[in-house]
Amino acid sequence: MNKIVTVVFDGGVLRPDVPLDLAPNTRYVITIQELPESSGDAWDVLKAMTGTIDAPQDWSSEHDHYLYGTPKQANPDNPLVLARTAISKALY
Repeated sequence: MNKIVTVVFDGGVLRPDVPLDLAPNTRYVITIQELPESSGDAWDVLKAMTGTIDAPQDWSSEHDHYLYGTPKQANPDNPLVLARTAISKALY
């Protein structure tokens, strides 16, 4: 069995970030690798990734088409598109 878990060393004990399903009083071999400090929060990571993925312009509105191969919804004759367009015009 191989597992990768992150732990925090409190100066005396390694404390895992998640519960471990291990037998008590059993010897295990561990490998220690220091993780780099995170530089910022999740918003900084998202900001750094913005614009780095090449994708079609309608990716967000047609995600089902690109993920699952369903027909595109943006067909002007599609009743859902007509309803959304009418609602959008009424609201704005």
